[in-house]
Amino acid sequence: MAVAFTFPGQGSQAVGMGKDLADAFPEARRVFEEVDAALGENLSKLIWEGPEETLTLTANAQPALMAVSLAAMRALEARGFSLKDKVAYVAGHSLGEYSALAAAGFVSVGDAAKLLRTRGNAMQAAVPAGEGAMAAIIGLEHADVEAACAEAAKGSVCQVANDNGGGQLVISGAKAAVELAAKLCTEKGAKRALMLQVSAPFHSALMAPAADIMREALAGVAKQAPVVPVVSNVTVTPTSDPEEIARRLVQQVTGRVRWRETVEWFGANGVATLYEIGAGKVLSGLARRINRDIATGTVGTAADVEAALAALG
Repeated sequence: MAVAFTFPGQGSQAVGMGKDLADAFPEARRVFEEVDAALGENLSKLIWEGPEETLTLTANAQPALMAVSLAAMRALEARGFSLKDKVAYVAGHSLGEYSALAAAGFVSVGDAAKLLRTRGNAMQAAVPAGEGAMAAIIGLEHADVEAACAEAAKGSVCQVANDNGGGQLVISGAKAAVELAAKLCTEKGAKRALMLQVSAPFHSALMAPAADIMREALAGVAKQAPVVPVVSNVTVTPTSDPEEIARRLVQQVTGRVRWRETVEWFGANGVATLYEIGAGKVLSGLARRINRDIATGTVGTAADVEAALAALG
């Protein structure tokens, strides 16, 4: 049965992440050095020492999480692991798609760091502070959430941004519309409708200026066919075509992260085990709620590396 690797998105960051890998594996430490060099700053110091509120800023969290994921990959590869030989598919949640692609050789680590810094800045700048919002809706049917968004939008933007599975949907758009949609979801029977502490309305039509910036940025980097097909957030289909991948990454800025469907797709296509590569265990938790038949594992520490190598052979 097949194995897939998944790569976490924003929200999984924590001060100190990846330090254990960098201390145990010179190859992992070199990833952080590559990222620092590409960005022209000591992001590693921020990752390992904080402060947390600075690490959490979108423009920092995105390349930081990628760095930790790639450090974990390099640690595995330093011990003889081959992504191409052992893994059938890769996928990542939002920014994690860039981590997945860098792991599979689509872009260099340095270029991935620059792309994610550009992406973070562009997403932040797309909407003036305070004008956008996101909310998590727990325990309400997809169709009811869609209906609430449509009712609340009234000519502005309100849409489902993330379908995370396990009864969790995230909506995004103009602040007043999202607040109204959250209220309507509660009235329709949602268990919880929680406004999120985010800096911009990610994965909504309001991010169109950021999509334009990413189209240009992606056109300017060297791209290779990934050694393992990537399952796209926006299409939930695998591809190895570099130009198609770039198009999907542009669509992803304004489009929905279809994570529930991604995990379901893995289950329907012979994947028996999902490993989460990098910081935290968010995706593993979601996977267990979406499909209990898929086993999960994490690779975020030196001990995890040893355990994964023993399991994967």
